[in-house]
Parts: sequence; structure tokens; C-alpha cells
Amino acid sequence: MERIITIFGGSKCRETDREYEEAPRVGQLLADAGFTICTRGYSGVMEGASRGAHERGGRVLGITMNQFKSEPNRYLTEKVPSMHFYERLQRLITRSVGFIALRGGMGTVTELSLVWNKLQTGVLEPRPLVLLGDCWLPLVREWQRYLAVSDKDVELLDFAGTPDEAVAIIKEKSKGVVVEDVAALA
Repeated sequence: MERIITIFGGSKCRETDREYEEAPRVGQLLADAGFTICTRGYSGVMEGASRGAHERGGRVLGITMNQFKSEPNRYLTEKVPSMHFYERLQRLITRSVGFIALRGGMGTVTELSLVWNKLQTGVLEPRPLVLLGDCWLPLVREWQRYLAVSDKDVELLDFAGTPDEAVAIIKEKSKGVVVEDVAALA
């Protein structure tokens, strides 16, 4: 059974940015552990993670958008086109046994929020949601300060300082996760 980990992160970062530098290592470690990685399929963190997994012979899925004019990154094993954002988000989330989010923009926050909300409400069975990087904990603390985010909500998240820590959490916490209909992304 294919075990998919979805990686969220910014498309606008440069190769010299920390999150881009960490992304290939995340992809490598996940591929080495036998996971298929899934991203939005384009540039930035998505390209870095795809490249890392591709270099290790891993399977790389890119959930693309028909509405975008830009080309997906060249490291994808398979492009899975989506007609609209909701369909794309569903494809990124429903068939994954875990998630890693690196620093990004509002798209990354949207994806993270949707996964987190699905975990909070039980719509999605428990699975790891790992936030990689030093930007996340202060942001989550501010959400707790200004929004209705409880300590119990925060317990659904895992925080990691390095790609190695993030993938170790994924490997441990995704062991018992079973996803129905993993083979069909359509």
C-alpha cells in the first residue's frame, strides 16, 4: 500500500532561503523511508522536496491546477491535475498518512488550517501534522492569544527544528494510519 506524505510550503522562496534548503532533505528522508511525497507541484519548497525525493528514486506526486499558467516542477513522477482549489486541497489531504509544513505564505496557512481543522473535528482520523521551522511556534502562540485556539488544539500539532526530526515524527506517528482508496487520486 502506497504511503503518501504531503508537504506544504511556499512557492516564492529562493534556493538560498532556509525553507528551500531544508525541503530537499525532507524529500530525501521520506523517499529513503519508502514514502511517496505529494506537493502542489510547482516551485519553491515544493520543487525542493520533489527534487530531494526524485534524487533518491522516490515517487513524487504533484497536485496541479489547470488554471495556473506556470509549468509544474521537473521532478514530479506524476502530475495530477485539478479543476479548482477545493478539489486540489482535497487531493492533497485525504490520501495522506501525514503532513509536513515548512514556511510559506497564505496558501500554506490555508492548507495547514484545513488539515488542522479536519483533525480537530474528527473529519480526518488522527495522523501527524508536523510544522518544521522556527516560524511556527510563535505564530501558533499568537493564534492562541487572539483566536479561539486551545491547548488541546495545539496538541494535534508536532513541532520540529530539523528535517530529520520532522521525518522521525512522521515515521513514528504514521505507523497505524490507514487511508482508504490510496491508489486512486482521481
